[in-house]
Amino acid sequence: MEEKIPVHEIEDLAPSEVSELDLYQKREKIYTRKIEGTFQKLRLFTGWPLLCGYFFMPWVQWNGRQAVLFDLPARKFHVFSITFWPQDFSMLAWVLAIAAFALFLFTTLFGRVWCGYSCPQTVWTSIFMWIEQKTEGSRNQRIKLDQSPWRLQKFVKKLMKHGLWMGFALFTGFTFVGYFSPVNDLIYDLATFSAPLAAVSWVIFFTLATYINAGWMREQVCMYMCPYARFQSAMFDSNTLIVSYDAKRGEQRGSRKRGEIDRSDHLGDCIDCELCKQVCPTGIDIRDGLQYQCIGCALCVDACNSVMEKMGYAKNLISYTTENKLAGKPGKILRFKVVGYTIALIVMCSLLGFRFFTRTPLQIDIIRDRGQLYFQTSDGRIENSYTLKIINMDQQKHDYTLSASGLEGLEIRGKTSISVNSGEVLVVPVRLSVKTTSLGSANSDIIITVQGENSDKLKTSHTTRFLGPAPSL
Repeated sequence: MEEKIPVHEIEDLAPSEVSELDLYQKREKIYTRKIEGTFQKLRLFTGWPLLCGYFFMPWVQWNGRQAVLFDLPARKFHVFSITFWPQDFSMLAWVLAIAAFALFLFTTLFGRVWCGYSCPQTVWTSIFMWIEQKTEGSRNQRIKLDQSPWRLQKFVKKLMKHGLWMGFALFTGFTFVGYFSPVNDLIYDLATFSAPLAAVSWVIFFTLATYINAGWMREQVCMYMCPYARFQSAMFDSNTLIVSYDAKRGEQRGSRKRGEIDRSDHLGDCIDCELCKQVCPTGIDIRDGLQYQCIGCALCVDACNSVMEKMGYAKNLISYTTENKLAGKPGKILRFKVVGYTIALIVMCSLLGFRFFTRTPLQIDIIRDRGQLYFQTSDGRIENSYTLKIINMDQQKHDYTLSASGLEGLEIRGKTSISVNSGEVLVVPVRLSVKTTSLGSANSDIIITVQGENSDKLKTSHTTRFLGPAPSL
């Protein structure tokens, strides 16, 4: 007899088993509790350098100009003593690929440590939460304040909070635009109301983006907007370091008096204080297991350790650990993914280093004269005309020498020595001539070379075509 899958009518189910799922639930505001501990002190060495570097870097001067300036109109990207041009964008692609694989490697080894300690969303949200705590008080005070009716005291506190939020967001937006426009000129133009509309628009845009993302959306950015939370599971394995709750040690949960260690009631170490949930910036309960919302910030670790210390229990009921360690299995650092990511990083870093150190801050573009393919001079030579665009991508002026090769007796008619200022794109008309007898075909490859007069490293070549009459048979 053929086996069939049993089917139950909806009427057979109890009313409590049937529920309506609202896919558009209203966000419940998360009131985080302030906590201190080892991992929060560690954040001082990850978040503050990022903040200080971001805000102070545009003000650093280097050889009479802004040290880091991405000058889009001039197509120059200054990073201290190096100037990058659009021709160097291949290096940017390498940098982005290296950053991606480095993130994959660290996620495989250490979980979401980037999200918990160095992600700009986490750092800026932490600053906004600190402002909120200073203006509105502790977690319980903020809850009571939001539940209380609107009065002068509540209005003043809310006004102070949002005013400080907007001020910090404005400073963030102004600094960001300062990377693309000279910051000294930008602050003067904004103060005198003479700034370009584009600059003002971008300052307003990034101010509002910071204010909304770090002040209002907070955990929703990490949970719903950031793709990293979604594909991190592809990089996790049983040896990945994660924040986890030791259920074997903590269960069964239950409240008790401080210092009580009697286990006759079969209680575990977890006193069910929910402090781990109250400090979580995404509002999850780590005791429910690994969740994609967890950013690995270790706030719950510090909170739980403080409770364990007060109760006289061993620390690390919640800790950085691995699934294998929780299961009593040996850990393994060298895995296939780790080795693969490491090899890929080494190869890409080597190629980028080679590309960077062999980079020549000089480039030429050659355009043939389209009006006439060639013409014959009075002395019987064949002549072609070209337009050279010589780009000096160095930060100082250089003298260059032009030369041509590829055909016997190929000569440059006109000056062969030129000077190009730093960052200049010099257009040079060039005429090349050769004897008719030196032409082996109507279309020959030639090489035009530009070389610095005082440096052998400043040398670049470009291959082009030399056209002439077809040789007679």
